Amino acid sequence: MSAVTDRLPAFPWDRLAPYKQTAAAHPDGIVDLSVGTPVDPVPELIRKALVDAADSPGYPTVWGTPALRDAITGWLERRLGARDLTHRHVLPVVGSKELVAWLPTQLGLGPGDTVAHPRLAYPTYEVGARLARADHEVYDDPTELDPSRLRLLWLNSPSNPTGKVIPRQELTRIVAWAREHGVLLVADECYLELGWEADPVSVLHPDVNGGSYDGILAVHSLSKRSNLAGYRAAFVAGDPAVLGPLLEIRKHGGLMTSAPTQAAVVAALGDDAHVQEQRERYAARREVLRAALLSHGFRIEHSEASLYLWATRDESCWTTVSHLADLGILVAPGDFYGTAGENFVRVALTATDERVRAAVARLTA
Repeated sequence: MSAVTDRLPAFPWDRLAPYKQTAAAHPDGIVDLSVGTPVDPVPELIRKALVDAADSPGYPTVWGTPALRDAITGWLERRLGARDLTHRHVLPVVGSKELVAWLPTQLGLGPGDTVAHPRLAYPTYEVGARLARADHEVYDDPTELDPSRLRLLWLNSPSNPTGKVIPRQELTRIVAWAREHGVLLVADECYLELGWEADPVSVLHPDVNGGSYDGILAVHSLSKRSNLAGYRAAFVAGDPAVLGPLLEIRKHGGLMTSAPTQAAVVAALGDDAHVQEQRERYAARREVLRAALLSHGFRIEHSEASLYLWATRDESCWTTVSHLADLGILVAPGDFYGTAGENFVRVALTATDERVRAAVARLTA
């Protein structure tokens, strides 16, 4: 077991524990803006669908029910503008983090292969490469990478942690480059429905991919848009030539979304009203937190989408973490996401309205 853990980076959140203890000692309690975990209720229609499917004694299928695949393809067409999708173009997964961590292994990547991800990125992209014993590279512009050993290219728009959105024209250029060099492009689009000052576009849109899904996949999650982090509900869509073998591999691994969760996803993808309601909650929290951070001497960069504000006081991220912890506010240090974030902190919008008000009061006192 140690041989496996030795090739993984240290789990970053353990380093935050002493600062969490400091913040928790604040007389009015901690305001935890570090982890982007939803705190608002699961919408009633989704909970009802889950309960109604609770009597599910048999094994679910890895590919999901036909109703689930219909819901996914319907949502992709209605919301993202994708065209001509069939069930072969979609695959449910057990939460998006599971897919990110194990996709290189399930694709058969290994020593001599390279996985690339943004310079500032969700740490699990690197973890997935390490689990497969593949090399990994970071980039500012992926089209400047050496494609000779590059097998898997991760995009993330809107970005975690920065909230940056890749413009449509840029996405189109990157897709064309990846296809030219035979590189599988996988776009993590889990925050796509949370655009504030930009309108994120999917790689599944025909304006980006030219009407073909060859060589591209897109990953989507219901954790943020529907508050379903606890349900482990996500899916991947795109090239059937990739998803077909991936489905067979995942059958052998027993990677099945539970039957009640599948029913809940059908309900969630069929309803846009609860997503708009949740967007309005996050937009209100974003507005007051952004103003409070600016008044406290922070500068906000990017942050035009997603559930985070990418903030700096032009000092070490750990100095900022310590300063805010003294105010009872816990945030994520930017170097969790790469050395390029060493002077930034990531401030999540995922706290209750009452806790956000508490943070604003402390920042503006």
